[in-house]
Amino acid sequence: MSHKRIPKRKAAIAAGGIVALGAAAILLPNANASQDGASNDAAAAPKTLKAADASDLASQLAGLLGDAFAGSYYESDSKQLVVNVVSGDNNVIVQAKKAGAKVREVENSLTELESGAQTLKAKATIPGTSWAVDPKTNKLLVTADSTVTGAKWDRLESTVDGLGTNMATIKKSAGTLKTFVSGGDAIFGGGARCSLGFNVTAGDGSPAFLTAGHCGVAAEQWSDSETGQPIATVDQATFPGDGDFALVKYDDPATQAASEVNVGGGQTVQISEAAEAAVGQAVSRMGSTTGLNDGQVLGLDATVNYPEGTVTGLIQTDVCAEPGDSGGSLFTQEGQAIGLTSGGSGDCTAGGETFFQPVTTALQAVGATLGAGGAAGGAGDQAGGAGDQAGGAGDAAGGGEAGAGDQAGGEEAGAGQEAGAGQEAGAGQEAGAGQEAGAGQEAGAGQEAGGEGAGAGQEAGAGDQSGTGQNNGVEGGSGLTESR
Repeated sequence: MSHKRIPKRKAAIAAGGIVALGAAAILLPNANASQDGASNDAAAAPKTLKAADASDLASQLAGLLGDAFAGSYYESDSKQLVVNVVSGDNNVIVQAKKAGAKVREVENSLTELESGAQTLKAKATIPGTSWAVDPKTNKLLVTADSTVTGAKWDRLESTVDGLGTNMATIKKSAGTLKTFVSGGDAIFGGGARCSLGFNVTAGDGSPAFLTAGHCGVAAEQWSDSETGQPIATVDQATFPGDGDFALVKYDDPATQAASEVNVGGGQTVQISEAAEAAVGQAVSRMGSTTGLNDGQVLGLDATVNYPEGTVTGLIQTDVCAEPGDSGGSLFTQEGQAIGLTSGGSGDCTAGGETFFQPVTTALQAVGATLGAGGAAGGAGDQAGGAGDQAGGAGDAAGGGEAGAGDQAGGEEAGAGQEAGAGQEAGAGQEAGAGQEAGAGQEAGAGQEAGGEGAGAGQEAGAGDQSGTGQNNGVEGGSGLTESR
């Protein structure tokens, strides 16, 4: 779905952002360096890595090891990358160890696990189910929510059993899978409330922001306050299908919106680059309903069967979320933009699973760059040269997602992030780089809606935003779209 509108009105919404971490590029040792078998213990010892560096190393090892690579995950306690290999070839193991990873030999190859996922797609695409590769167990993690019962449960269980021994496990969730319409600063459109994810620069150079695709198909125009005039118009939206993301352009081309996340209490985290998620990585989520919450990444390339349709390529986490949080920012405290809140099951009282659209994939699909002018944020961009992200607009060559203006200071108070504290866009927080109290911040960006989101009555109609195109917040079963 694609909408085109001519910008008409000036406004600024502060996107979710995070403090930039200039992750240095990791250079793999020569693949043949240890052919003579003379590697010493120091050379083979796993390296201590930051999560972003571990993700880059995993991507490089995936290419280097080929079919022997069976996934990886990050151990946050030891700060080490664990790489699964299926080959008994000692040279493969030596290569991975020389690169700085901890190596674990496993039974299932990625090809076998991906084949199992295709079987699940063909035989068990049931609303209320999801699956993702879990590298820690070397199996597919299949989740079924409370609606999967009777014949549907029997069908799912039979399909999993048919994959063979040690290929998949089923987890029962007490909640209901649905899309969450909120995150970051609150935005309002078509009777729904969502959250702004990250401010970006569109391919034509105009200011824009990313949010959830199910928000983008729910309404074409979005405001920074519940009763305010539209300030931005949907340019592209994908949901359901290959992702859950939307590019929304500010109506005023002169809008300056900071690349940062408002985490409440007048505090912001600057955003400088987009990064791939790593299983085991610690992450934070900001949403206009539930504010700031933490957790870790559980799985990648997840498939989720929402009532509105199937969405692929998501990140699975144990971070909680509730209706109104859709579209909001998933980031690391070190400064990477990781994802956009899509949906999940449970809430921030009982817990549950939450799924996110990878930011790198969304940037690549819509042709946008992070912040006010960095390099494009396609998957793998951040693997490029160290320091590219510190530069500015011309760093399109890899790793340079962070535009010079990305950090430009405006510490906008997040819509709803202040949890309804009644604070207007961060009183004086627009101080950075001439940014006007960002998106929704100047009008309290629905701050008053911040606490409102948790209310049960507002969850009506997760499907509102879903591909039905309904804007009345009444129909559908996703429940994550905040209605008013």
